[in-house]
Parts: sequence; structure tokens; C-alpha cells
Amino acid sequence: MNSLDIMIIGQLSLDINTDFGGRREEVIGGAVLASGFAAAASGARVGVLAKGNAQIADPVKAFEARPQIQVFPVASATCTSISNTYLTADRERRICKAISHIEPYKPSDLPDAAASIYHVAGLMVGDINEDMIEAVAERGECAVDVQCLLRRDEGGEMLFRDWERKKDLLPQIRYLKTDAAEAEILTGLTDRYEAAKQLFDWGAKEIMITHNTEVIVYDGERFYAEPLKPRNLTGRTGRGDTTFAGYLARRHKDGIAAATLYAAALVSLKMETPGPFMGTEEDVREYIRQFY
Repeated sequence: MNSLDIMIIGQLSLDINTDFGGRREEVIGGAVLASGFAAAASGARVGVLAKGNAQIADPVKAFEARPQIQVFPVASATCTSISNTYLTADRERRICKAISHIEPYKPSDLPDAAASIYHVAGLMVGDINEDMIEAVAERGECAVDVQCLLRRDEGGEMLFRDWERKKDLLPQIRYLKTDAAEAEILTGLTDRYEAAKQLFDWGAKEIMITHNTEVIVYDGERFYAEPLKPRNLTGRTGRGDTTFAGYLARRHKDGIAAATLYAAALVSLKMETPGPFMGTEEDVREYIRQFY
């Protein structure tokens, strides 16, 4: 029996955020943080292979508020840091700049602990390379948020470019997550439903594409779609990470339709409060009863 349902692999980041009103704050962020909190709140047995510089972004301290998460810290002499300047009050438009990077993950960083799903949740190209995808695909089901394979640091500018080895490695990915813009970069298709079909044809088994209005999932046979229904967007940051992690946590136990509904409700509720999701699975169930 596997000891964990999900092992999430990703670094912590020192995020320097400036909101639409000009207020500046420094917070510890990263896809692994939002994903870990969301998955653990959703009933999964979660481990995080969290990399960071302990003096700047301590991997152990970052998860103290969710003690059920098993933390496998990986030290880095450097730390990822990103500045986010939000151009609109709803945080839908922002300027991101790369300040610094972690030392890249290596397959030897993987702990002995086994997991059913290995969720690759990096932030930029170079954090988690293809050798890590190949290594985790040999251990269990591989889940990838494609952001870390498209978003490049080009002189501090964070620009999205196509993934050169997509056709080689997509067949090794059980669960693939993109947003609508990333799906277009990968496929050249502006219709996210058609993009999902193309990604399936290239080998990914279950494709999630997020949009600010809905989340869709395609398994090669049919589409599953649920709307997002947040009452405000103060907690917009971490939307995609929360959606995918919540989906994986429920997908481990439920069918696609139930997991998609749960993920949409979870992220809708999370977007109403800044920071990683601090609620419970029952909070999400109540949200579904009220709004879905």
C-alpha cells in the first residue's frame, strides 16, 4: 500500500507583490504551497518535496499550519523570488518578473516515500526538468502543471514559450493541467476544448484546462465542465494550483465528474480569501450545496 496519495514537487518562492492600489508586501508563495494546502484540506494523504533556502523561505515552517502534510525539505543555496505587479483590482492582469531561482531539482532529491500520484508543480523553466518527469513517471501516476515547462526567465522578463519536448513526454503524463493561454501556446488553438483534444491526441491521458469562468477536463471520451462562482476575487492568486490539487485529491477516490465539481467549488471558495486554502472538505461540500 502506498504511504501517500499525492507527492507534490515544487519550490517555495519569496513573492514581492504590489497590488492595484500600490500596496507592497512580501509573502512566501509558490505552487507547492497552494497545492499542498488544497490537497490536504480535501482529504488526501499529502507529502511535499519542497525546495527552498531555509533563511529566506523555510520549507518546514511554510506548512506548519497544515501539520498533516508530510514535508520532505530540500535545501537550496539560492531561493526563487518573483515580483508581481497587479494591473487590475481583480488581479486578472499582472506583470511578473523573475528576481532569482532555486538550484534545479534532481531525481536524487526524491525521497523513499511512495505515492500514488506525483504532482510536478514548479514555477519556471529550469526548476524541474524533464529528467524529473521521467523519474516520477516510473514511480507512479505523473501529474504536471505545464507552467514550469513554458514560463521562461529571459533577462528578468517572464515569457511563455512552447515546450519543445511535449510530444516525447506527454505520453508519460497521466494528469496534465494548463490554463487557456498555456493551452494555446502548446497547441496553437484558441478554442480550449479543441486544445484539450489535441493534447490528448499527443498522449496526455486526462487534461484539465482552467479559465476565469470555468474548469474543463477531457479524458478522450467526453468533456466535463463546471463554472467558477466566487463572490469576490481577493484571493485570486493560486487559483490554478488550488484547482488542480483539489481535483487530484478527489480524483484519487472519485470519478471525473465529481472531482471536477469539487475542484471548481473549492477554488471558488478559496478565491474569496487571500493565501492558501485554510478551510475544510466540509466547507467545500457546503459551498456546493449552496451554489451548485
